[in-house]
Amino acid sequence: MTALDATLAALVVILAVALAYRSRPPRALRPPRNGRRILVPFTGGGLDPTVLDAAIRVAHAEGATLVPAYLLVVPLEFPEDSPLTREVEVAVPALEAVEHAALRSGVPVDARIEKGRTPTHALRRLWEVERFDRVIAPAAVGNGGGFTAKDLTWILVHAPSETLLLKPAPTVPERGGDHQVRAADPHPESPSRSASAARRGPRAPQAASLIHSS
Repeated sequence: MTALDATLAALVVILAVALAYRSRPPRALRPPRNGRRILVPFTGGGLDPTVLDAAIRVAHAEGATLVPAYLLVVPLEFPEDSPLTREVEVAVPALEAVEHAALRSGVPVDARIEKGRTPTHALRRLWEVERFDRVIAPAAVGNGGGFTAKDLTWILVHAPSETLLLKPAPTVPERGGDHQVRAADPHPESPSRSASAARRGPRAPQAASLIHSS
């Protein structure tokens, strides 16, 4: 074997090791004992990337554990303890995506799945058994897995801790091209903006926000 062959072989090994390292999932972080916990509930298939990024930033800044919770809706024709296999098959990859994104930013994660007759029913059941220092609730935009205006109003009224509502700005195609721009909020009088009992907090990047302290 020539020196050139040996060099090429060494480069191949180094490249293979680097690719394997980059493709492996991030190592789980141990949540701090008695540390702050930030709940991010969502449903409907996934969590909007803008909301996820904002939640990770808040958790990182506060040194808190991120608790993503996928809320499964059990139809009335089924018992509440139904396995909902298909829905779980959607929930698990969605939670794994959130977990990987948070761990890459150095934020510990404690994911879970909760079931209920409605998203708010599942959320109430979760609040009854666990403590959270902050709730970050995404508003529905397209297929982002957020809550409806009715659900957001319920959350503001019943949340047991400080609550941050995040509404990603919808995107619209730019004329004459495939680029997208951020559109203004088409519902300026929605409950997430006009609730008099809430106080406005710091804006997350490209998201409308509202903080409510119970």
